[in-house]
Amino acid sequence: MAKIDSDFPCSLVIAIPLPTHRLASSALRTLQVDAELSPLVRRSFSLVSPNETQSEASNGSVDAPSLNGNPAQESTNGDIPIEEKTILRTVYQATTNRMLRVSVNGFLESMGVVLGIMQELDVDVLAEQQKLAQG
Repeated sequence: MAKIDSDFPCSLVIAIPLPTHRLASSALRTLQVDAELSPLVRRSFSLVSPNETQSEASNGSVDAPSLNGNPAQESTNGDIPIEEKTILRTVYQATTNRMLRVSVNGFLESMGVVLGIMQELDVDVLAEQQKLAQG
């Protein structure tokens, strides 16, 4: 079970699956450059595999990684090949539910822009769409 930080009692974990590790890594690098504007909110990013996400869900565990100012830490489980880490995991902690909601709304807007650009411009995504269309 996740420990609750008394200074940041409100938390949320968002796991966004992407088609490839390259796209997940690109999304992580794109989003991490924008620091949280409020000192009342902490955020961390990591890349995980679908197996890591499923085991967390079955254990009921969503332990947040250390939110010590290093926003982009990939999961360090050595058993999992890096190419399988296709899920962008974002952990938010905030002092109030309102601050959490505001920050997550901003993150989701930014993520929507990133995904839209990937859909329009990424060659792998375009190739996959062509395969699906040819069917």
